[in-house]
Formats: sequence, structure tokens, C-alpha cells
Amino acid sequence: MTGTGGDSRAEDAGGSRARIAGSRRAYALFLVLTGAAGLLASWVITIDEFKLLQEPGFTPGCSLNPVVSCGSVMKSDQASAFGFPNPMLGLVAYGVVVCVGMSLSARAAFPRWYWLTFTAGCLFGVGFVSWLQFESLYRINALCLWCCLAWVATILLFWYAVSFDVRHGFLPAPAGLRTFFDEFTWVPPLLHLGVVGMLVLTRWWDFWTG
Repeated sequence: MTGTGGDSRAEDAGGSRARIAGSRRAYALFLVLTGAAGLLASWVITIDEFKLLQEPGFTPGCSLNPVVSCGSVMKSDQASAFGFPNPMLGLVAYGVVVCVGMSLSARAAFPRWYWLTFTAGCLFGVGFVSWLQFESLYRINALCLWCCLAWVATILLFWYAVSFDVRHGFLPAPAGLRTFFDEFTWVPPLLHLGVVGMLVLTRWWDFWTG
């Protein structure tokens, strides 16, 4: 997705210049859709986890085989990394993303600190997701399809948030990098997702090809 930048302007306040930026409809729609995808995944996993608490023998609908086994992931210690089910955090985080996207679609504009805070949240999200990916592949030895949807949404959100900040000058970067993100924002998330896909493929190569 290119051309997802938007209007940015500088305003003087107390002798300092404070940059604020809104966005074109494309980026607003992107945030709404990716946030909604993460919200859907979090909601379904939360429902299934409650069912597991009520019925220990419950099998989630996405438990398809020994590898794609949502139940195994949900029953793991890693599924409650902060002392409560991980998807509850997702319900809040992805809900915020949807709200930001809706605000942008209404022509809202936000200051630099807001966008940097948003990107910091995305950085935390992609770091947490990367840890969950490692744990899922090499410790739990199972995949959850709804978790994978949340992984994809988080990776996309992170790279497009970084691109937005770089192109609007909120993150310092050389002109060449700004031009790259302006024209090829889709490349870093595609490469990131490709690496994750290759790790999943090679981790269970015998299973996929057997």
C-alpha cells in the first residue's frame, strides 16, 4: 500500500514548532481493517478460552490436526503471559487501532507525540508477537489460526506505523529512506511475513509434505 500518507502541517506554539498530521482515507481504512482483524481474532480466542475454563474437554473449532491445534496453544502458560489471557490485551489494543482509524477517516489530525506513542505501542505488539511466534513454533509445538491472524495484523500495523512516522518526519531518517517508505512501504512487512512463513514451513516440513 503506497500513498497512505496524508496532510501534515506545522504550527507555532509558545515559540516552538509542533508538527501535526492527519492521513488520507487509505491509511485510515487500513487501520480500521487491520484493527478489526486483530479484534476478531482476539474475540474468538477469548470466547474459546472461556469455554475451555467451563469445559476442560472442549475442542476449539480451529483445532484441525496435531500442528494446527488452537487448544494446545490456549492451554499453554504462554497464553497468559501477563497473568490473564493474552487476547484480552488484544481486545483493548486492536480496539484502539480501530478508533484511531475511525478518527482519521473523520479528518482528525494528531501531534508528533501521539504518532510516536502509537508506533511505540505497535513496537511492543510486534515484539510480543515475535516472542509468541517463537514459543508457538519451538516450545508449544502447535499453531493457532486465530493467533496467526493477529500476528499478520500486528506486523502490518507496525511497519505501516513506522513508514508513516518516517515519511512525516516524526522519526529521523535520511531522505533515501523516506523515499523508500513512500514508494515501497509494502516491502518490509512482506519480507517480515515471508520470514515467519518460512519458519512455519520449515518447522513442520515433514508434516506439510508428508
